[in-house]
Amino acid sequence: MEDALGADVIGSHHDAQLENREQYLSDVPGLRMMGGAGAGRSRTFQAVIRWGRLLRPFGTNVRPGAAVPTWTVVRQTSAIVGGLALILFLFCCSGKPEPGTLVMIIESSPTNLDPRVGIDAQSERIDNLIFDDLLERGNDLNVAPGLAERWEIPDPLTYIFHLHHGAKFHDGRPLTSRDVKWTFDSLLQGKIRSTKAAVYRFVDHIDAPDDFTVIFHLKEPFATLLWNLSDGAIGIVPYESGDEIARHPIGSGPFKFVSAETDKEVIVERNDEYWGEKAHLARVRFAVIPDSTTEALELRKGSADVAINSSMSPDAVLTLERNPQLAVERGSGTRLAYLGFNLRDPILKDVRVRQAIAYALDRRPMIEYLWRGQAQPARSVLPTQSWAYNGDVPPYDHNLDQAKQLLDAAGYSAGNGTRFHIAMKTSTDENTRLMMAVIQQQLRDVGIAVDIRSFEFATFFADVTHGAFQMYGLRWIGGNEDPDIFEYAFHSSKFPPNGANRGYYSNPRVDALIDKARREVDPSARKPLYAEVQRTLAEELPYIDLWYLDNVLVHNKRVVNLKLNPAGNYDFLRTAELAAGEN
Repeated sequence: MEDALGADVIGSHHDAQLENREQYLSDVPGLRMMGGAGAGRSRTFQAVIRWGRLLRPFGTNVRPGAAVPTWTVVRQTSAIVGGLALILFLFCCSGKPEPGTLVMIIESSPTNLDPRVGIDAQSERIDNLIFDDLLERGNDLNVAPGLAERWEIPDPLTYIFHLHHGAKFHDGRPLTSRDVKWTFDSLLQGKIRSTKAAVYRFVDHIDAPDDFTVIFHLKEPFATLLWNLSDGAIGIVPYESGDEIARHPIGSGPFKFVSAETDKEVIVERNDEYWGEKAHLARVRFAVIPDSTTEALELRKGSADVAINSSMSPDAVLTLERNPQLAVERGSGTRLAYLGFNLRDPILKDVRVRQAIAYALDRRPMIEYLWRGQAQPARSVLPTQSWAYNGDVPPYDHNLDQAKQLLDAAGYSAGNGTRFHIAMKTSTDENTRLMMAVIQQQLRDVGIAVDIRSFEFATFFADVTHGAFQMYGLRWIGGNEDPDIFEYAFHSSKFPPNGANRGYYSNPRVDALIDKARREVDPSARKPLYAEVQRTLAEELPYIDLWYLDNVLVHNKRVVNLKLNPAGNYDFLRTAELAAGEN
């Protein structure tokens, strides 16, 4: 989901839902870069990065895109830091979590805890603790046994799953094939209204010949079916469950639902009868705190224990890391920041222009200063952990001379210093605009004048989905973890409104490769096809893949045994423990 403040949607499946797995790029407040070339500009860049985040939260009225002189930033620093220290002091003596309860910060309430319906980040991630899926996902983003302990694919249209014996729902009922069949039939037959139904549009019917065997019959080959049956895709609900599951979820997962209050909290407790590895935490309270400043204060004063991939700035995380009661865990992630082009634009339809822009961008200082090293350069839409990832593609390392040569060859001479103007659309999010200002400065160095146009997010995204842009920036959250993203974002059949090929990229060879890969069941046969797709996309650049954001988990040191996974979901709560004496 594209949200205003990072309530991202994780990804597991299909076309309609992939739409909900992007975000605008999130960096630091909207201040235009100043200063000349070389060291002076670098000092200004660093000063604005370090102090820009503090201006808005404490009331400075900065107009979007306005220039803020370095002296203005520095002049306000002492007052801001002093005020922040005072606020932290005033808040540091508040209450602690209840004994035996871990308090985790989330930035929004789940919209629907029925695993057949909810598609926002909080719904899918909390559901994944309450419900079990047929399959799980490994750190290589490939599928592994879950409720289904094994499966066979006798032909491309038939998938046979053998269920684990002994799984039970939280109310004591045994989980059988009848429950699995009902879960999917309720979608396919329209008993439950959900956008997730489109995920399984290639499923013809499902058989349950005995209590522990489920057979999916497909209308046509669909290689991503297994992915769409794994972690976070859709948990199994009890037979005949209706929409009451949204109000009181009954699953078979390691945690049981206790209560929920919109915009306040969700509480779950350990399922002592869980069929798999039992959780160590007795209770988890997900506290809804949408404001990043309040979030940091709650962690510092000890009234919250954990926050992962929050909207707190990297500088705020570094500050919290210096607190002796807190620790920060980091791991490679899958969230992709990218720039998109409109290939119908008279300027950007020339691949040489797009390549020149790629060479002109210098990711290193943006990663170092915007993200404090908490991101890794990207060469593909797929994350590096994916079994289908291909990093053997043109890297577009920073090279101003190469960029200028390409622009010259495309017929855009430097002339009076400006080769052409181009509009970069973005949201009004304060964290986005500074990154766009950095890009604006870097492209100015090769004679490209970037006009940054900021809009409220709904307006911005509507323009993007309707092709009313030249360039824009968004993030893929989870939807890029499976190679089916190539069909949704780059196939010529997926121009809006049918998909997310918003730049109108079209290459018959890429279409054919994608179509063939989606029909192949064997991953070893699919991998070289997707490798060629990635090479072609890197050469033709409908996107510029910027970086993958690291997973960053801030936690109280009383919480131990935290294990991050690439997806950055809440599975670490399955192994987390409270230190001795904290239960």
